[in-house]
Amino acid sequence: MLALDMDGTLLNEEKEISGENRRWIGEASRAGIAVMFSTGRGRQSALPYAEQLGLETPMVLVNGSEVWRTPNELYKRTLMPLDWIRTMRKMALDYDVWYWAYAVQGIFNRENWPKTPEAEEAMGWLKFGYYSENPVKLPAIRKTLEGWGTLEITNSHPFNIELNPLGISKASGLRDVCEFLGLEMSQVIAMGDSENDLSMIREAGLGVAMGNAQDEVKAEADAVTATNDEDGVARVIRRYIFGLE
Repeated sequence: MLALDMDGTLLNEEKEISGENRRWIGEASRAGIAVMFSTGRGRQSALPYAEQLGLETPMVLVNGSEVWRTPNELYKRTLMPLDWIRTMRKMALDYDVWYWAYAVQGIFNRENWPKTPEAEEAMGWLKFGYYSENPVKLPAIRKTLEGWGTLEITNSHPFNIELNPLGISKASGLRDVCEFLGLEMSQVIAMGDSENDLSMIREAGLGVAMGNAQDEVKAEADAVTATNDEDGVARVIRRYIFGLE
């Protein structure tokens, strides 16, 4: 199985799948490799790319809060308690930073938050995030949240924080996928560039960091490939699946 992060990994800086990556994903799929997404994105934004590649494989979405058997069949969903969401949103407002949250019904942020408590309650909340380039605010928020002891705290960019329930990660999602596909994590190649990819890079048989990855990710990976603008995914498929240089 080949598990791919999307932003900063499969997708180039224009948020596109290059022709070379598309070609070699097709080759891997035809060779019997289950090529799948393992991403912080929700289904609404990940699905068009799966369709573009013709993938009917599982998907690990929202950093593991959703696991799909196929792009259209949900296997597992882990929701975040509403009181956590409300407390994290209040913290964002207090610190005056950008925030967003994924729910089953869509993605919400500072500009389109549900208007009433009843509307908030109607949502199935999956993940919360903060963004700030302020060197003081983001570390302060993170330190407070670490004190809760109930959250997986990662990022998908040096200037953000992403929150999932404790124990929910891309690795936990891939373990679920391996279980229903009859695979072992040792049979997985996992590729990514950010802190939210670390769990799967650590647990996969081969964990690969992108050339544009954060330094911590590169330090823990088994291998480092080219950047997302240099067809790093295609290079890994060529080298580690087909033995080509």
